[in-house]
Amino acid sequence: MKIGIACDHAGFDYKEKTKKFLIEKGFIIEDFGCNSNESVDYPDFSHKLSKSIINNKNELGIQFCGTGNGINMTANKHQEIRSALCWNEKIAEQARLHNDANILTMPARYLNWEEIEKIIVTFINTNFEGGRHARRVKKIKCF
Repeated sequence: MKIGIACDHAGFDYKEKTKKFLIEKGFIIEDFGCNSNESVDYPDFSHKLSKSIINNKNELGIQFCGTGNGINMTANKHQEIRSALCWNEKIAEQARLHNDANILTMPARYLNWEEIEKIIVTFINTNFEGGRHARRVKKIKCF
Protein backbone atom coordinates (compact mmCIF):
# COMPACT_ATOMS: atom_id res chain seq x y z
CA MET A 1 0.00 0.00 0.00
CA LYS A 2 1.16 3.52 -0.82
CA ILE A 3 0.69 6.11 1.88
CA GLY A 4 1.33 9.83 1.56
CA ILE A 5 2.53 11.78 4.57
CA ALA A 6 2.69 15.49 5.38
CA CYS A 7 3.18 17.86 8.31
CA ASP A 8 4.00 21.32 9.49
CA HIS A 9 6.97 22.19 11.70
CA ALA A 10 5.19 21.02 14.88
CA GLY A 11 4.62 17.59 13.37
CA PHE A 12 8.01 17.13 11.71
CA ASP A 13 9.53 14.78 14.31
CA TYR A 14 6.46 12.52 14.35
CA LYS A 15 6.28 12.54 10.56
CA GLU A 16 9.85 11.26 10.43
CA LYS A 17 9.12 8.55 13.04
CA THR A 18 5.95 7.56 11.19
CA LYS A 19 7.80 7.31 7.91
CA LYS A 20 10.41 4.98 9.41
CA PHE A 21 7.75 2.92 11.23
CA LEU A 22 5.70 2.38 8.06
CA ILE A 23 8.67 1.65 5.81
CA GLU A 24 9.79 -1.03 8.28
CA LYS A 25 6.31 -2.56 7.96
CA GLY A 26 6.63 -2.70 4.16
CA PHE A 27 4.56 0.31 3.13
CA ILE A 28 5.62 2.62 0.31
CA ILE A 29 5.74 6.19 1.60
CA GLU A 30 5.58 9.45 -0.33
CA ASP A 31 6.74 12.38 1.80
CA PHE A 32 5.21 15.76 0.97
CA GLY A 33 7.11 17.64 3.69
CA CYS A 34 7.81 19.70 5.58
CA ASN A 35 11.46 18.84 5.98
CA SER A 36 12.52 20.49 9.25
CA ASN A 37 11.31 22.04 12.49
CA GLU A 38 11.50 25.52 10.92
CA SER A 39 8.18 27.38 10.79
CA VAL A 40 6.15 26.68 7.64
CA ASP A 41 2.59 27.06 6.35
CA TYR A 42 0.75 23.73 6.74
CA PRO A 43 -1.61 24.23 3.74
CA ASP A 44 1.32 23.96 1.34
CA PHE A 45 1.92 20.36 2.38
CA SER A 46 -1.65 19.25 3.04
CA HIS A 47 -2.78 20.30 -0.44
CA LYS A 48 -0.02 18.20 -2.04
CA LEU A 49 -0.96 15.16 0.06
CA SER A 50 -4.66 15.58 -0.72
CA LYS A 51 -4.06 15.87 -4.45
CA SER A 52 -1.98 12.68 -4.38
CA ILE A 53 -4.95 10.77 -2.98
CA ILE A 54 -7.41 12.34 -5.40
CA ASN A 55 -5.09 11.38 -8.28
CA ASN A 56 -4.74 7.80 -6.95
CA LYS A 57 -1.00 8.11 -6.35
CA ASN A 58 -1.54 7.18 -2.69
CA GLU A 59 -4.31 5.12 -1.13
CA LEU A 60 -4.26 6.82 2.25
CA GLY A 61 -2.65 9.82 3.87
CA ILE A 62 -1.30 10.68 7.29
CA GLN A 63 -0.64 14.25 8.41
CA PHE A 64 0.36 16.14 11.54
CA CYS A 65 0.28 19.70 12.79
CA GLY A 66 0.34 21.14 16.30
CA THR A 67 -3.38 20.75 17.06
CA GLY A 68 -4.28 18.86 13.91
CA ASN A 69 -7.04 21.35 13.21
CA GLY A 70 -5.51 23.61 10.56
CA ILE A 71 -4.02 20.86 8.44
CA ASN A 72 -7.25 18.83 8.76
CA MET A 73 -9.38 21.79 7.63
CA THR A 74 -7.09 22.27 4.66
CA ALA A 75 -7.38 18.67 3.49
CA ASN A 76 -11.14 18.71 3.82
CA LYS A 77 -11.42 21.60 1.35
CA HIS A 78 -10.84 18.98 -1.36
CA GLN A 79 -14.13 17.36 -2.40
CA GLU A 80 -12.74 13.80 -2.58
CA ILE A 81 -10.97 13.95 0.77
CA ARG A 82 -12.39 12.78 4.07
CA SER A 83 -9.73 13.72 6.58
CA ALA A 84 -10.34 12.69 10.19
CA LEU A 85 -8.75 14.36 13.21
CA CYS A 86 -7.99 11.43 15.50
CA TRP A 87 -6.56 11.48 19.00
CA ASN A 88 -7.25 7.88 19.99
CA GLU A 89 -7.68 4.43 18.45
CA LYS A 90 -11.47 4.33 18.72
CA ILE A 91 -11.91 7.57 16.79
CA ALA A 92 -9.50 6.29 14.11
CA GLU A 93 -11.43 3.03 13.86
CA GLN A 94 -14.79 4.79 13.56
CA ALA A 95 -13.42 7.26 11.00
CA ARG A 96 -12.52 4.36 8.72
CA LEU A 97 -15.52 2.10 9.51
CA HIS A 98 -18.26 4.71 9.23
CA ASN A 99 -16.77 7.65 7.31
CA ASP A 100 -14.37 5.97 4.88
CA ALA A 101 -11.70 8.48 5.95
CA ASN A 102 -8.78 8.59 3.55
CA ILE A 103 -6.50 10.89 5.56
CA LEU A 104 -5.57 10.43 9.19
CA THR A 105 -4.75 13.72 10.92
CA MET A 106 -3.16 13.82 14.36
CA PRO A 107 -2.34 16.63 16.82
CA ALA A 108 1.42 16.40 17.29
CA ARG A 109 1.51 18.53 20.42
CA TYR A 110 -1.05 16.42 22.27
CA LEU A 111 -0.05 12.81 21.62
CA ASN A 112 2.95 10.68 22.49
CA TRP A 113 4.59 8.20 20.12
CA GLU A 114 2.95 5.13 21.66
CA GLU A 115 -0.50 6.66 21.09
CA ILE A 116 0.37 7.69 17.55
CA GLU A 117 1.63 4.24 16.65
CA LYS A 118 -1.61 2.60 17.87
CA ILE A 119 -3.77 5.15 16.04
CA ILE A 120 -1.87 4.59 12.78
CA VAL A 121 -2.11 0.79 12.99
CA THR A 122 -5.83 0.98 13.73
CA PHE A 123 -6.49 3.43 10.89
CA ILE A 124 -4.58 1.40 8.32
CA ASN A 125 -6.03 -1.96 9.37
CA THR A 126 -9.68 -0.88 9.50
CA ASN A 127 -11.80 -1.06 6.37
CA PHE A 128 -14.91 0.90 5.47
CA GLU A 129 -18.04 -0.91 6.61
CA GLY A 130 -20.22 0.34 3.76
CA GLY A 131 -23.93 -0.40 4.06
CA ARG A 132 -25.92 2.46 5.59
CA HIS A 133 -22.68 4.42 5.97
CA ALA A 134 -22.06 4.47 2.21
CA ARG A 135 -25.24 6.48 1.69
CA ARG A 136 -24.08 9.03 4.26
CA VAL A 137 -20.54 9.28 2.90
CA LYS A 138 -21.96 10.05 -0.56
CA LYS A 139 -23.77 13.05 0.96
CA ILE A 140 -20.61 14.64 2.40
CA LYS A 141 -19.38 16.15 -0.85
CA CYS A 142 -20.69 19.58 -1.89
CA PHE A 143 -21.60 20.00 -5.55
